[in-house]
Amino acid sequence: MCGIVGYVGYQNAVDVLIDGLRHLEYRGYDSSGVALYNGGKINVYKAQGKLQNLVDELKKQDPSEIKSNAGIGHIRWATHGVPNQINAHPQTCNCGGLTLVHNGIIENYAELKTELENAGCKFKSQTDTEVAAHLIAYEYAKTKDLISALKNAVKKLKGAWAFCVMHKNEPDCIVATRKNAPLLIGVGENENFLASDIPAIIKYTKKAIYLNDDQITKITKDKIEIYNPDLTLSQNKVEFLPFEPMALSKMGYKHYMLKEIHEQPDVVRNILQDKIFDEISDIKLKDVKLTKEEIKNIKRIQIIACGTSLHAGLVGKYVMEELTGIPVDVEASSEYIYRSTIADKNTLVIGISQSGETADTITAIRQVKEKGAHVLIITNRNESMLARLSDSLLHVNAGIEVSVAATKSYIAQLISIYLLAIFIAENLGKEKSILNNIKHELLLLPSKLEAILSNASHIRDVAKKYSGYKNFIFIARGINYPTALEGALKLKEISYINATGYPAGELKHGPIAMLDETMPVLAILNEGRVYDKVMSNCEEAYARQAKLIGVANYIDDKHKQLFDDYILIPEILDMVSPALNVTVLQLLAYYIAEYLGKDVDQPRNLAKSVTVE
Repeated sequence: MCGIVGYVGYQNAVDVLIDGLRHLEYRGYDSSGVALYNGGKINVYKAQGKLQNLVDELKKQDPSEIKSNAGIGHIRWATHGVPNQINAHPQTCNCGGLTLVHNGIIENYAELKTELENAGCKFKSQTDTEVAAHLIAYEYAKTKDLISALKNAVKKLKGAWAFCVMHKNEPDCIVATRKNAPLLIGVGENENFLASDIPAIIKYTKKAIYLNDDQITKITKDKIEIYNPDLTLSQNKVEFLPFEPMALSKMGYKHYMLKEIHEQPDVVRNILQDKIFDEISDIKLKDVKLTKEEIKNIKRIQIIACGTSLHAGLVGKYVMEELTGIPVDVEASSEYIYRSTIADKNTLVIGISQSGETADTITAIRQVKEKGAHVLIITNRNESMLARLSDSLLHVNAGIEVSVAATKSYIAQLISIYLLAIFIAENLGKEKSILNNIKHELLLLPSKLEAILSNASHIRDVAKKYSGYKNFIFIARGINYPTALEGALKLKEISYINATGYPAGELKHGPIAMLDETMPVLAILNEGRVYDKVMSNCEEAYARQAKLIGVANYIDDKHKQLFDDYILIPEILDMVSPALNVTVLQLLAYYIAEYLGKDVDQPRNLAKSVTVE
């Protein structure tokens, strides 16, 4: 869950590296560092905490020592070893001749460390990464060739990695490899780049090459060599990057998160474009490769995801089962991969991941592919590993999402799930009037989202009122129960308030014991089959003196008597209401965190893309 940048070219490498690392800060990190090739040696500079600490450290150095045309940079999210300067990357071998940065986890590092210590290696850090530095240096001493050394070393590793390696004896070049961790090559003119994600290099180039697992690359300023595991040369395709540098601007908003919430109406429009034309025409999903016959043979749907994407999957369960009649199971990828994989050719497996690089979800998808299931991936990154593993693809087209807390990517996943459910239902010949009503609501959704965003001042007032509470409960029933989970998660992520989502009917089965005047309860109410039941649960909370906040698509006198505060959303069909309700909860979480002075875009301990299990 780290960020990597590498550069070889005509510019001052330290400037390119620091700029690239700034654009990877959203991934989450606790320390940073750079290694710079300079006159036959490699100088390493590291700092704990924010990237600015590294910048300040570099300012103290002799300018001639940090002048370089080749270097590697890293921001670290700690897995092995506490966050400090010693454990920060880059890590080096004993003599300092070899230096590397690493994203991933080396699972067998302990036994390798013992072997290397027995061979005379002295360790300074607590990291698994230092094991790789010593191991590659040990192999280099035998071969005197960095590519062969890297190949031989990774054969001994278990786990996931993306490595960028430099050696003082091989000037102005970087050697890199990957396995189950993201790494791409940026193709420039008289310069080339390496990065774990597009934002690090999009300012400098629009062309990239994606490495496959176990491939090794060597880059210089004017040459890129890519080797297969047997060291035969490969010609990987050069692809054009989909993002503009402008996407990395806050565009006048205080935080990326607020900007990305306000982008949601256009995100919905982008997804609907070329897929839904009016409420009576059939949905068009060109990258869904299921035939009508294959759809009729689907006996079971499994949705696999993590975190916010898992909540989108839970909404998907309600929608899919309601519209298609096919049973749907939803499970966290981290749990799915450690039990028997029950899937076959009549199973549709839907993997959902904003980044397309979520390690647990990648492992789960590989397992189901071995069983012959059709794999459909919903992701915001159509160049990602999950996209490349897919049989069918729904690219949510939300654009780069910088804030760690997912907002626009979540609503994009929701809309993609609705489209997929309607698509399957239409191919199964389900009742057209129901499907047409949902399509009608989807077409109106952008304007209704804009109505919420243009009247966000009331949500801000409510947020200010409740920003001093230490605990929060979110309740809902039916299709909005996952919305309650997502609202609680957002509040936890960025404000650090202990928030929990419950099915409203479960209050009386334990959580009601926590209710008193210090416990706000937010209830999601929409006209529909569960409305009266949720109102009854709100009465139970009211009787225990809990502070009540209602989010509803209409307000009556009973609401005014029961709720301390309420937030009105536009009238909307209950089945589509999660898309509006979640926007309210995103804004509420944002404004509470803002009032509390939290680091909204980079909450502590969190990473944007979880690329390790």
